[in-house]
Amino acid sequence: MVTKAWSVGALLFMFILVSPVRSEAYIIGDEDVLQISVWGNQELSVQVPVRPDGMISAPLLGDVMARGLTPQELKTALERGMSRFVKAPVVSVMVTAVNSFKVYVFGEGISRNPAAVQAAGGTGTSGMLTLRKNTSLLQLLAQLGSLKDADLKNAYLVRGKKKVAADFAALVAMGENAENIQLAADDVIYIPAGFDQRIRIIGAVRTPMTISYADGMTALDAVLSAGGFTEFASQNGVTVVRNEAGTVRSIDVKLKDVMNGNVKKNVALQPGDIVMVHSGIF
Repeated sequence: MVTKAWSVGALLFMFILVSPVRSEAYIIGDEDVLQISVWGNQELSVQVPVRPDGMISAPLLGDVMARGLTPQELKTALERGMSRFVKAPVVSVMVTAVNSFKVYVFGEGISRNPAAVQAAGGTGTSGMLTLRKNTSLLQLLAQLGSLKDADLKNAYLVRGKKKVAADFAALVAMGENAENIQLAADDVIYIPAGFDQRIRIIGAVRTPMTISYADGMTALDAVLSAGGFTEFASQNGVTVVRNEAGTVRSIDVKLKDVMNGNVKKNVALQPGDIVMVHSGIF
């Protein structure tokens, strides 16, 4: 008897290890695929999909509602129903394919690279992504590809009809665990574009470009990001153009002096600034 008890316990332990979905956490949904097994009754063991009406076709019982239940709750319902036909039935329910865990991601700040979206579980550039396992917000963002155009400070998540408090910027920049919420089916994530949060570097630099703003960025940082000065640049002829509440302000910066050690002449940038490097007079 001891050997038999150990055998059953070992089988149950192995089931927990290989089960693709933790039964206490996962909610069954449409299009999921379930493995229904009845202990000692192999002919009653089947693999069934959850239909769009939320039902499954269960042995002996016909249509049974599965949507909205955990595997453990469905197991209990099946055992109760089968007890009319089988003495003390022991049923196991395992989710073998997760197809109902869908989230929706939209906004101009996300990558439009089809390969990145497909890697996250979507199709083409569709905003509907099917997740194959329990996924955190940070894990999802990591799968979306480049977020260089994203305004993470104004991104948000909607669950049901309510916004869920989550600081996307703190999560991505500093890995704040408190902001790394677990996603739920049908979550909606909006990531706007952050073009007004970017820095443009123009004029006599080697690679005029637009870059993402980062906290603590200076005028010298921006010029170096653009490849540095050209041979025709006036290194003390740099202007930062800033829009402050509709008023355009020009700030002169002497970067040659900064590079010579006078760091006080450097200028801290703000989101949306334009760094203009003028050419020297020959």
